[in-house]
Amino acid sequence: GLAWTMTGGDIMFFEATRVAGEKGFVVTGQLGEVMKESAQAALSYVRNRANALGIDPDAFRKSDIHMHIPAGSIPKDGPSAGITMATALASLFTRRPVYPNIGMTGEITLRGKVLPIGGLKEKVLAAARFGLDTVIIPKRNEADLDDVPETVRDNMKFILVDTVDEVWNAALGPAQEAAITTDAESPAELTVAPSVNGTGKTGEKAQENS
Repeated sequence: GLAWTMTGGDIMFFEATRVAGEKGFVVTGQLGEVMKESAQAALSYVRNRANALGIDPDAFRKSDIHMHIPAGSIPKDGPSAGITMATALASLFTRRPVYPNIGMTGEITLRGKVLPIGGLKEKVLAAARFGLDTVIIPKRNEADLDDVPETVRDNMKFILVDTVDEVWNAALGPAQEAAITTDAESPAELTVAPSVNGTGKTGEKAQENS
């Protein structure tokens, strides 16, 4: 995921794991209330699209899910990680890996609409700095790309989306195994970003601003 901070843009990592349980959902990483609400909205939408994703709906009822955003000492808040959280959860349950060269930012609604965000220029510059060559952004932020230096725009692919389903079509690769059923199994983990060092600078607040 892509974040805005007081000193510019940055990369955020999202990990999701699932074990047999009773419909529990925990989000950690020193998150603010808005970001926690975004996580809940993301889970609700993934559950709503279970059939379309090929997920047994009972898998949610019989699972405990833990989503973690590392760099736990850094406060994080805001709604624009919505599409990243929804993608992490969809990847976890479908076993479709997230392409490692993609960054994304966008707020979501319970109907799966993708809403515009702020700080696009800084987020795109962070993506370029960390070696990402593709960024998924809300279609309603298209005009904000004019603020991004031409040298960066020319070397990056931008995917404009209106819905979360469009995000998944662009970000998720083919399934490596069958989608998760209700059977108990060992935890699964994914990272929705390349494995690069750094999710923020010590003491900063990563603000996923709207």
